[in-house]
Amino acid sequence: MIVTVASFKGGVGKTTTAIHLAAFLQGYAETLLIDADPNQSALTWASRGELPFMVVDQWQAGAIPTPHGHVVIDTPARPMAADLALLATSCDLLILPTTPDILALDALALMVQHLAGLPIAPYRILLTMIPPHPSRAGTEVREMLTTTGLPLFTGGIRRYAAFQKAAMAGTAVYDVKDPKAEIGWQDYAAVGKEVLAYTLKIEGQGNEEAIGP
Repeated sequence: MIVTVASFKGGVGKTTTAIHLAAFLQGYAETLLIDADPNQSALTWASRGELPFMVVDQWQAGAIPTPHGHVVIDTPARPMAADLALLATSCDLLILPTTPDILALDALALMVQHLAGLPIAPYRILLTMIPPHPSRAGTEVREMLTTTGLPLFTGGIRRYAAFQKAAMAGTAVYDVKDPKAEIGWQDYAAVGKEVLAYTLKIEGQGNEEAIGP
């Protein structure tokens, strides 16, 4: 399975999502994270500590001899139209993280508009950095996106300082000492389960088409 994380805006949790989905998928099959972002945020994260999966840049990826059951790709912010088309057609699922603020939602709308013009664009939107109660920003944005009919993960990622601590330590969030670390991990585990369920559904449809009526 190939999962690509992409956004037209930086600062929406793209690398954090790639890191933690790779950590989740590693529990099911050998997983490779390809850092295709010129900022190399995932590689920098990995260099500070130890992650349970391999992280390489896009140039090293082709030289990896062993096959991997899952591949997660962290992409540059604001990919070019041609790059976006390639990303959308060469993965099993394109994940679009967005924070519940107007600038991020504007960027999301633009990206969805570009994807609508592609023949194949299997994507799903992920709400990230959801502010804590009593803010209703996350709930309100989820309700708004649901009314549009756009594909949206049931789970979302709440905003916790534990994720920043994980980036500084070079680990997944479950390895940091923070009272919210386990809750943060469970947010990503819930999304990871949705990713697996989606992929199994797509594979099942493919098998039905191969078998025929």
